[in-house]
Amino acid sequence: MKYGFIGLGNMATAIIKGMCKSGDFDSTLIYGYNRTKAKTTKLATSYGIQATNSIAAIMSNCDIIILGIKPQMLPDVLPELKKYLHDNHVIVSIAAGKNITYLQDYLSEDTPIIRVMPNINALIGASTSCYTASEQVSTAQLQLVISLFETVGTIMEVPERLFSIFTTIGGASPAFTYMYIDALARAAVREGMPKNMALDIAANAVLGSAKMILQSQEHPWALVDQVCSPGGTTIQGVSSLQSNHFETTIHEAVAAVTDKDRSLSK
Repeated sequence: MKYGFIGLGNMATAIIKGMCKSGDFDSTLIYGYNRTKAKTTKLATSYGIQATNSIAAIMSNCDIIILGIKPQMLPDVLPELKKYLHDNHVIVSIAAGKNITYLQDYLSEDTPIIRVMPNINALIGASTSCYTASEQVSTAQLQLVISLFETVGTIMEVPERLFSIFTTIGGASPAFTYMYIDALARAAVREGMPKNMALDIAANAVLGSAKMILQSQEHPWALVDQVCSPGGTTIQGVSSLQSNHFETTIHEAVAAVTDKDRSLSK
């Protein structure tokens, strides 16, 4: 199989990096195209992939086509893809908000299409990704794409009707978490701790807390109760967060991202 990337932004670059470093993919079987030629040249030099200068070259050389472009670019790119589409092609889209029906309307109802939503943590091989596939995708094709995205983290199947929600809690939530970690660190600076030390402590505490939820299989609030001693210090902070609408603020942020994602499909 040969893999072709159309669009070489941060996410596509992270995926290519993961594929090449995994040892499971031959870099000479990975092709890249970007409107800015310098990006293609840089990736070819760094990872040994095949640099191309057109969508036509990607389509004629590759079997699995990964669309690493922004959603607003799809109406221009998809008609170009259709010119060179053949039966062996599998189209993989990581564009937010555009469902399989939208893609098939531009291409063909018979086109095997897989939607994947990774997140920014793919840059360090720690993405939480989800996928959904059209019925035209074979088991073998799907497994190839799953193994591709496993090089940058974990991936799970999610029904397409839940993709907008995943976009928020899987895709956008790293930004929320970065903000939370920074807020913890800045609060510690206010209390007298050096910023670098505070960031290291806050980030590791969040990392450990995430692992605790995944590995203990206990409800998050049960874990909260374990940390909060009667009349202790932690319960004072928890009560302050609740009185200042911490949970409501998160709910509203999730709703805002989800609504925006759903609007992209219209």
